[in-house]
Amino acid sequence: MKLSDLQSKYIINMNDGKNIGNIIDVKIDERTGAIISLVIEPNKSFFSFNKGKMDTEIKWNSIQKIGEDVILVNITL
Repeated sequence: MKLSDLQSKYIINMNDGKNIGNIIDVKIDERTGAIISLVIEPNKSFFSFNKGKMDTEIKWNSIQKIGEDVILVNITL
């Protein structure tokens, strides 16, 4: 799977069913090549309580399932 494939998927929080935002980048461990986290440009409505934050990270181990159209994550805000 390519980064461009991931970027086209919706990121859905399993805790509340909300669309979190769009993947704009990934962080990779330079030593191992493993993905550490997804960098997300949040939807304005999702992170409206934290207006100063431009984007956020979702740790790779928070991903529960990568489907055809969505990425399901389990995070608590």
